[in-house]
Amino acid sequence: MPPVAVQLHSLLFKLLLRRRLSSLAASPPAPTSFGVSSRPADHRASPPSNPSFSAASPDGVATKDIHPDPLSSLHIRLFLPNPAAAGGTVPPHPPPPLRRNSFPAPDAATAAAPVHELSRRASASFHGVSTARAHAHYGGYLPTPAARPARRRLPVIVQFHGGAFVTGAADSAANDAFCRRVARLCDAIVVAVGYRLAPESRYPAAFEDGVAVLRWIAKQANLAACGRSRTTAKGAGADTFGAAMVEPWLAAHADPSRCVLLGVSCGANIADYVARKAVEFGKLLDPVRVVAQVLMYPFFMGNAPTQSELKLANSYFYDKSMSLLAWKLFLPENEFSLDHPAANPLAPGRGPPLKLMPPTLTVVAELDWMKDRAIAYSEELRKVNVDAPVLEYKDAVHEFATLEVMLKTPQAQACAEDIAIWVKKYISLRGHELSY
Repeated sequence: MPPVAVQLHSLLFKLLLRRRLSSLAASPPAPTSFGVSSRPADHRASPPSNPSFSAASPDGVATKDIHPDPLSSLHIRLFLPNPAAAGGTVPPHPPPPLRRNSFPAPDAATAAAPVHELSRRASASFHGVSTARAHAHYGGYLPTPAARPARRRLPVIVQFHGGAFVTGAADSAANDAFCRRVARLCDAIVVAVGYRLAPESRYPAAFEDGVAVLRWIAKQANLAACGRSRTTAKGAGADTFGAAMVEPWLAAHADPSRCVLLGVSCGANIADYVARKAVEFGKLLDPVRVVAQVLMYPFFMGNAPTQSELKLANSYFYDKSMSLLAWKLFLPENEFSLDHPAANPLAPGRGPPLKLMPPTLTVVAELDWMKDRAIAYSEELRKVNVDAPVLEYKDAVHEFATLEVMLKTPQAQACAEDIAIWVKKYISLRGHELSY
């Protein structure tokens, strides 16, 4: 049995979620292409982004919020472990705030440059900062040319939060804490995706948002590479192509050829869909390469019930009746079926052959009624020689490693460490000898 604190948390969570789902089902909002990516009433106040390595971020992880698509509510929160310190830890004395532009303080050579040129370059170095304050100081982290020798290329982990497709947020308190822990343990840039929620945006909106983020990362890498090549050809003073669109953290530190997808609950469904699309796109996503994926207690269902679905139908956090209601809010009414490709990972015609899928780590909880279908999917992957281990945690419940991260349970602490050990096999430049 889980601890009493977890049981009480689960009871309160189910009461609030059931009320919200019933309210949405009774009077669903009008569909909109813009959609919503969070519901403030569903989670604690979101921790504000802190794009600096200062006392405000004692764990050594800076964060930044980005809205890459002005026509959609799609939201991204970046988590960057301190790239200037070994292992991503905070240096003893944090450096003073850098200039808001991406170049060092002007010296004798640059002082003679026209003011309008400096202003234009400054506005291109940080997306979202107005040119009217081009010479103001920006308190966040921006890579500078002087720091280039110390820059490290970090792998990218694209993370999709849970919430049964209708709740949750990339910047919620629980998801923020979980992503910070993953960024530190894996020494990687975490891109938490705030996809559009149902019923405002039904299937396939959330899945398309996941693919859009992967395309956005590829675009960022290509723009940065193009800018570097033009700078090399024309000199350091050249205005780089597309500089205003380049996210400096990704341009300076991201290695998109080591990309991992990490999905939590319904986010695991999205991650698996994105992995299949990455296989289909192939070189069209260059230089992004999905080297592995992690599916944490995926939100899989099907018409034919499994043993765990019969035995644990009234389990903690997400029981079967509540999950059915969530699927009815997410899938289009004329397409509702528990064997829909979005719900059943083994449904026929669900994409490329399983043998082409990336290595897949599946995390399940002993007291989760959805665990058997996730285990069956992992078994099918192993049959076609895909590295697909399963980690099952005793006395654990659905969302134990993310919702419980605020409670600091032993399972939640151990799960993130176990994920980091396995992921490092595929993101480490030297390889990793540990496995399962």
